[in-house]
Amino acid sequence: MGFEELLEEVGGFGPFQLRNVALLALPRMLLPLHFLLPIFLAAVPAHRCALPGAPANFSHQDLWLEAHLPREPDGTLSSCLRFTHPQALPNTTLEGEGQSPGELEGEPSTVPCPQGWEYDRSEFSSTIATEWDLVCEQKGLNRAASTFFFAGVLVGAVAFGYLSDRFGRRRLLLVAYVSVLVLGLASAASVSYIMFAITRTLTGVALAGFTIIVMPLELEWLDVRHRTVAGVLSSTFWTGGMMLLALVGYLIRDWRWLLLAVTLPCALGIISLWWVPESARWLLTQGRVAEAHMYLVRCARLNGRPLSEDGLSQEALSKVAAGERGVRRPSYLDLFRTPRLRYISLCCMVMWFGVNFSYYGLSLDVSGLGLNVYHTQLLFGVVELPAKLLVYVLVRHVGRRLTQAGMLLGSALALGLGLLVSSEVGSWGVALAVMGKGFSEGAFTTAYLFTSELYPTVLRCPRLSRRRWMYAHSGMLPHQGCAQACMGVTCGSAHVCIPGVGETSRPALI
Repeated sequence: MGFEELLEEVGGFGPFQLRNVALLALPRMLLPLHFLLPIFLAAVPAHRCALPGAPANFSHQDLWLEAHLPREPDGTLSSCLRFTHPQALPNTTLEGEGQSPGELEGEPSTVPCPQGWEYDRSEFSSTIATEWDLVCEQKGLNRAASTFFFAGVLVGAVAFGYLSDRFGRRRLLLVAYVSVLVLGLASAASVSYIMFAITRTLTGVALAGFTIIVMPLELEWLDVRHRTVAGVLSSTFWTGGMMLLALVGYLIRDWRWLLLAVTLPCALGIISLWWVPESARWLLTQGRVAEAHMYLVRCARLNGRPLSEDGLSQEALSKVAAGERGVRRPSYLDLFRTPRLRYISLCCMVMWFGVNFSYYGLSLDVSGLGLNVYHTQLLFGVVELPAKLLVYVLVRHVGRRLTQAGMLLGSALALGLGLLVSSEVGSWGVALAVMGKGFSEGAFTTAYLFTSELYPTVLRCPRLSRRRWMYAHSGMLPHQGCAQACMGVTCGSAHVCIPGVGETSRPALI
């Protein structure tokens, strides 16, 4: 008897599995709250040089600013420079005090803002950009904070993939929860940019554990027939997190309190682990037959399945455990061990890079549509719901491979057309961006379902780590519309070459 037969006996889909999906919904919702947090956390509001000494009752503020701030080539007042001395304007009482003769005859001299900046706080009361003046010459540090975060995700993907196979999924999920909670609180209390960058990088390491651990904890309790519906259902929690971020960001405009609001739910996650079951399959591979028997009995009772005398006996489980322990511990090199695995791994790496590049490129750039940032975030979240429903229908009727290729090519087409639309036709640009976001989300959801079933069971955690590794690399790169469209076409074409999977069990061994 194999583990799949054991799972059929205790019930491969029922109240036990649905409760497990519900208990693991929290980490899925926390992921977008942190991954997309830079939209609000690192937002750069309108700003200009601080100009002390402005008359309190001055009625012509525009003229005052024009006398002190140079204009950019597009006609707007500079955000990063000011005149060395105020300029005299025609038909005004402002005098060019202190101007040198050279300035009066030629171009006036300018200097960077010597007394800091003044920020428009109508939309954000505080961000890391306003906290540490990460604008103008320092704007690279603002972007670097996200790069450091994704670098942490890269490291965490490798670390949690290895550790969860060695010490168990449930134990490492507890480590991830506690780490995110402690590091999130430390980030919110940061007194300097360096402290913030370090704590956010370590938070990225811990958050990588959620995706590496949560999916195996769900999949290893599900039979093959119901993995599609359970996968789509689980992915809706990510969408819920996206829409929740729009609401939380709208209600909390200070970055420290916002970071606290998305971190404190980890305390509930720590409590919920009391009811989260460890993977019985992993327990059997470790020879912990008694614990596996306990969880399997709970599963059978909650699913209302009668137990035979021999089905879950210690002898039967010991035989399954002996077979599982006979499997050599997998490594990342096993992903390239055979020609078929090398072919699948290379195609999946290209596909995952394209999926993440287009999805996060759109998700993190919500300022270019001419809409309120909160409305855009909510709209990008809402469009994911019909996209997931479309994926569920298409996967059942045309298969995972064609669905994935179609979603990637659809995203590339929408983004490509968006580049051709004039900025004056704002409604069409918004519609195409939303369509591109929907297609990219469909590709993301299908990728989770597709690649989970391409590999033998023993390679699932290394595969998940490699997938998150590719995600972190794509998140660290700048995203441009043309590059996203080209990447979608390339990866959609490459995905057609990946072998399809059906409603059959994948092999447990390599």
